[in-house]
Amino acid sequence: MPKNNNKKVCIVTSSLGKGGAERCSALLSIMLSKLGYDVHIITVLPEVDYKYAGTLLNLGLVKTKKNRVWNRLKRLILFKRYLAQHNFSLIIDNRSRNKAFREYILSKFIYRAPIMYMLQNFKTSKTFTKYPWLNQYLYKNETMIAVSKAIAVKFQKKYKLSNIKTLYNCVDPLALTEQSLVNVTEVKEDYIIFYGRIDDYHKNLKLLIDAYQMSKLKQQSIKLLILGSGSDTKVIKNYVEQKQLQMDVIFKKFTPNPFPYIAKARFMVLSSRFEGFPLTILETLALNVPVVSVNCTSGPSEVIVNNHNGLLVENNNIEQLANAMYKLATDYKLYQLCKVNAKKSIETFSVNTLSKQWETLLKDI
Repeated sequence: MPKNNNKKVCIVTSSLGKGGAERCSALLSIMLSKLGYDVHIITVLPEVDYKYAGTLLNLGLVKTKKNRVWNRLKRLILFKRYLAQHNFSLIIDNRSRNKAFREYILSKFIYRAPIMYMLQNFKTSKTFTKYPWLNQYLYKNETMIAVSKAIAVKFQKKYKLSNIKTLYNCVDPLALTEQSLVNVTEVKEDYIIFYGRIDDYHKNLKLLIDAYQMSKLKQQSIKLLILGSGSDTKVIKNYVEQKQLQMDVIFKKFTPNPFPYIAKARFMVLSSRFEGFPLTILETLALNVPVVSVNCTSGPSEVIVNNHNGLLVENNNIEQLANAMYKLATDYKLYQLCKVNAKKSIETFSVNTLSKQWETLLKDI
């Protein structure tokens, strides 16, 4: 039975679909609702793929294809009126804040309640505007929540942020296990998996494909399943054909429930150039599936213990990634050790643990 503390919290996020940060917003709404908060969510884009709790104002449904000035102004007015109408105790902003004029308007003229800004990405251009002086002016004294220690250290130093804390993204292992039992169109072959947005600049999927080819896993009859959608889908499919791997690399479109596929994979591979705190690693480990990951900034090194719950290799190193993939696929003793340790290794990132940390944090706001 949820508690009731009569406090209203508003989560502002880009959407409730397709991305890790968006999934985190949905899970946060459920967590805060169980803690007794009256939760509202405001989304900028229309997608709703993930289960959430609370009241949703979907500004994306008001957005037109041409998105002219009047339409943007209309959505801004709706946004401001909604905030004023509900008089929130706290606003949690979980968006990417890289548009200078927009962020100035929101910070100085729209937001009135106490604000908590989430930092979901290590890359500056994905997190702040391109103007250091503006970022420091807008956020120096604001409450900032980084989802990894590396993010907190970087931006505290970069913009002299005076109030920044680290609160990791979390997962609900029980819910993930239940979702993994749903019947789906099976992949009958033995496979390893990548899942997420197909964006080569961010996810470095060409590195993954090159490493898969070098690893000789195809000679072990182990396929590579790429599960997701994105702007580079055609580019990556063409690259697979260039490498003559079209019989070995399987593509499946984005699904809000990838967990049946993850649960049946040998292991998951993360090849990203950069991250914030990749939820995919936590979700995979929660399903007792090991992970092979590059040591990108940030997140993987704060979860993966080498040769314990997975393998961690130098970023953008094809040979190391290929060797790690082959090793985890062929070293039975190591694989079983990582599999046994997988779920236990993320207990500190469980929703039960993080909800207590959020409860303590919000009491101080």
